[in-house]
Amino acid sequence: MMKLWDKIEQTLVGLLGACALIVGMVQIIGRYVAPAHAIGWAEEVIVYLMIWAIMITSSQLARTDGHVRPDLVLRVLRPQAQRVLEVFNCLIALAFCAGMVWYGWEIVDTSLMLDERSSTGLEFPMWIYYLALPTGGALMFVRYTMRIVRFLFFYDPATMTVGHSIAHELPMDMTLPTGSASSAASISSGH
Repeated sequence: MMKLWDKIEQTLVGLLGACALIVGMVQIIGRYVAPAHAIGWAEEVIVYLMIWAIMITSSQLARTDGHVRPDLVLRVLRPQAQRVLEVFNCLIALAFCAGMVWYGWEIVDTSLMLDERSSTGLEFPMWIYYLALPTGGALMFVRYTMRIVRFLFFYDPATMTVGHSIAHELPMDMTLPTGSASSAASISSGH
């Protein structure tokens, strides 16, 4: 299930980036080949596509432990202290993501109520653009929830230290590890 989610996000980001590239190329070629027929809304569409790609990618960064943070400080701590700080980090990230979803939805709702549209000839409905904020926040919220569950209940200091990405999937049975080497290995590998 998680691999499918990852694949869908990665495919969407790739498609959004490819569309932005195509729109940019069409605009550049149009300016030089047929300036009278060049599209005037290309920059706007490129921004919309890239913002959506960035907000979706933020979920992947949460999954792979790729968001910016002071790794140098964390690396000098013992594994148990790293675990405590990771749980604290996840709690702060969850609060931040919840704020993104809440306030992002407020922006979307206001834009819908005002029927806000872009100022170009495209007259793009801005609520679609603004929807990237609560969507990205919700995706990250789920990823950080999974991360905090792993650090609280399925912690393995051998594989879950700073700088290592944690397992891609939650264990299917969600049982607490018994402490044996085989159960720790199965938990850290995500099976």
